[in-house]
Amino acid sequence: MINKIRILLYFVAKILGDINAVQKGKIGKRIARRAAGKVTSKWMNRLFK
Repeated sequence: MINKIRILLYFVAKILGDINAVQKGKIGKRIARRAAGKVTSKWMNRLFK
């Protein structure tokens, strides 16, 4: 139950962050950082497997 609430809260926070970035005109920077985070995560997973 707590895990489902946590997942929901993170999802809502992600959407609110996207909305905030669009309002501030910084959506490109947010997309670039998200992509960089995904690449880094994949590298770290391979490194510590």
